[in-house]
Amino acid sequence: MFDEMYAASGAVRDHYAAYDRWLQRQSDEAMRARRDESEMIFRRVGITFAVYGDKDSGEGTERLIPFDLIPRVIPASEWREMEKGLRQRVEALNRFIHDVYHGQEIIKAGVVPAEQITRNAQFRPEMIGVDVPGGVYSHIAGIDIVRAANPDGSGTYYVLEDNLRVPSGVSYMLENRKMMMRLFPDLFAGHRVAPVAHYPDLLLETLRSVAPGGVNEPTVVVLTPGMYNSAYFEHAFLAQQMGVELVEGQDLFVKDGFVFMRTTRGPKRVDVIYRRLDDDFLDPLVFRPDSTLGCAGLLSAYRQGNVTLCNAVGTGVADDKSIYPYVPKMIEFYLGEKPILNNVPTYLCRVKEDLQYVLDHLGELVVKEVHGAGGYGMLVGPAATKAEIEAFRAQLLANPSNYIAQPTLSLSTCPTYVESGIAPRHIDLRPFVLSGKTVQMVPGGLTRVALKEGSLVVNSSQGGGTKDTWVLES
Repeated sequence: MFDEMYAASGAVRDHYAAYDRWLQRQSDEAMRARRDESEMIFRRVGITFAVYGDKDSGEGTERLIPFDLIPRVIPASEWREMEKGLRQRVEALNRFIHDVYHGQEIIKAGVVPAEQITRNAQFRPEMIGVDVPGGVYSHIAGIDIVRAANPDGSGTYYVLEDNLRVPSGVSYMLENRKMMMRLFPDLFAGHRVAPVAHYPDLLLETLRSVAPGGVNEPTVVVLTPGMYNSAYFEHAFLAQQMGVELVEGQDLFVKDGFVFMRTTRGPKRVDVIYRRLDDDFLDPLVFRPDSTLGCAGLLSAYRQGNVTLCNAVGTGVADDKSIYPYVPKMIEFYLGEKPILNNVPTYLCRVKEDLQYVLDHLGELVVKEVHGAGGYGMLVGPAATKAEIEAFRAQLLANPSNYIAQPTLSLSTCPTYVESGIAPRHIDLRPFVLSGKTVQMVPGGLTRVALKEGSLVVNSSQGGGTKDTWVLES
């Protein structure tokens, strides 16, 4: 087990030394008071997340995402290497998506099987031959990174998942930092923590940079499915922070191949749409005809190059879990480089030999649906009962191509303030990579924490919480 703060010997790691000295001086009463204060403020601001209940019952509740007071600290040297790896990976993924909808050279070269793309539920034939500004498809990417222990006690970062469609969580990264600065201003006086507050500025800069050609002062909007969406707080937050309009599909219309929004002063042309709903709901004339969330004719305007969608239609073909195992090969194919960040070893259950191995070792592996998200539709073998394993085995045999499997990584832990006091809990990290005319990111990202003792599931929908992420400036 690799702990972010403590070495195997129990010694505090160098980059946590100053924080540890501060923490030792804090009473339990003071920490509890700060935790209660943070909860009160988050509730007042309305930072909630919709947790859906039983799928058949349709029940759901709004609740706070638990916020932990103890930050995750990353030294500058580690972040620099991670940032290089993130830039490399996202560039290769954008090249891959362009190739998929154009020459398909990676298929011709035999690197990725054709059926993995053409039979992928996220493949959009409507995008074939469509050119997007700068060849950028995933303008906002959330790359999930974990650290696992090595036999020598060191830790290695791995990419667990690529989120290239509508990645969420960046608002919690920003609000967590604001909360820490409010609760513990003395800590920031004693640590050189890289700032993250400029993320909305970088996001707006990225969105404006990919506007259609010839548009000098682009109008940018955030398109939300509406207030009942689980991430609606984030949609409204980012629109407000960027100073742009938050719109729903009913606020938009297409005329003469251009997109307009309805305003009190009459129609206003829209040039860039930061959309926070999935492809299926964007245009009822092309995708789901029953969708009331999108805008009729939007895809036609998009294909004509008169509006930019961020992220592009069809990006999901690259963040499908069955495509994930090929990303290291993509990096070599498109960039001629070795991957800086490694993948987790992955078994493709559609492959006969892999399926047999998975079936023989179900109790040891994590098995995931290729289109699954939010921690749903998965089996964590070591934590499952015999009955759960056997039930999952039946699902796997019925539709093996719908699943991948990975070893159960011992995710790194970080001290976390829980009811019993300070205790280690498993964490991951989601940095956000912005791709426009340039590739930019703020240092760190969203650290998610599995609050249940021993749990490896960090998703908010499954009871996980979040931490502030500090990248120390050297």
